[in-house]
Amino acid sequence: MKTPPKISESEWSIMRVLWDENPLTANDIQSRSGMHLQTAKTYLGRLVKKGALGFNKAGRSYLYRPLFTESECQKHESRSFLDRVFGGSLQPMLSHLVEEEAISDEEVAKLRKILNQRKRKQT
Repeated sequence: MKTPPKISESEWSIMRVLWDENPLTANDIQSRSGMHLQTAKTYLGRLVKKGALGFNKAGRSYLYRPLFTESECQKHESRSFLDRVFGGSLQPMLSHLVEEEAISDEEVAKLRKILNQRKRKQT
């Protein structure tokens, strides 16, 4: 299976539009993203070149579609971030986020549930 390419912050906004609905034309993507049309076309060209998007020609338009799921790209980006910033170790990252970010009791409960489920799977 191919690995998703590195996607810039601005390119993520294009990908999110296409994960919500596809295939779409550049005009459709521009109107949903709020970018200028030429900016959207520039990002679309980059994403096609990187292999993140595919397209089909439909008359005078191109219909773009993602070649990777949102989950695949999130997983790849998360791993890259974890490796770059926390040396690949999950514990320091989670500790940092829990200690430095505002986290609600509901979010804490969800995290506990996830950790408990993980612990049950390992035993």
